[in-house]
Amino acid sequence: MHSKRPYPHNKDIAQAILRVMREKPYVKPIDFISEVKRVLENEGYYTGLVSARRIWRIYEEYARRGWMYDYLGVMENDGGE
Repeated sequence: MHSKRPYPHNKDIAQAILRVMREKPYVKPIDFISEVKRVLENEGYYTGLVSARRIWRIYEEYARRGWMYDYLGVMENDGGE
């Protein structure tokens, strides 16, 4: 019997984000989401319900907390002036 693939937790998505940034440091923001989903799928996760908004939220959280550098520059224009 074929078992279902598990849904990724936020930690799994964060690890996929870090892996994409390590393997493809010059990835464009437009390609970033599909690259993160590709990594998750290769690790055996079901990504059908993983939204771009969720991935960006986790990326932003990790960048704000200083757990990773904001390589994509999404925090530059956060309106904090």
